[in-house]
Amino acid sequence: MLRTAFSLTLLATAALAPNLALAQGKQDFTLVNRTGYQIDEVYVGPVNQSHWGQDVMGKDAIANGDTADITFNGGSNACKWDIKVVYNDGDESEFRGVNLCNVSKVTLFWNRNAGETRFVVE
Repeated sequence: MLRTAFSLTLLATAALAPNLALAQGKQDFTLVNRTGYQIDEVYVGPVNQSHWGQDVMGKDAIANGDTADITFNGGSNACKWDIKVVYNDGDESEFRGVNLCNVSKVTLFWNRNAGETRFVVE
């Protein structure tokens, strides 16, 4: 199984790095793609924000059945986050209110025929 590491930089201020050390890591998680489709883009943003920021995948993609490690580099103590994925055909799914402080793995499921998205956390 291919494991690719991605870095989500929420705040890139070197001067604050010592103060952020305590916040690092508690929101890190492994994203598991069980959607049946390739995921080309992943966005992680604070709950209920309209701006998603940058794609944390960069140029990589997550094939169905593969995983990606999403690493937070600090900048926020928030626990609840929204996750948006964009499939290789342009369809999108959003997963709201994922408590990343209490989970280490987020598995995404997408039933395109029923138009249902869901996630399971571990």
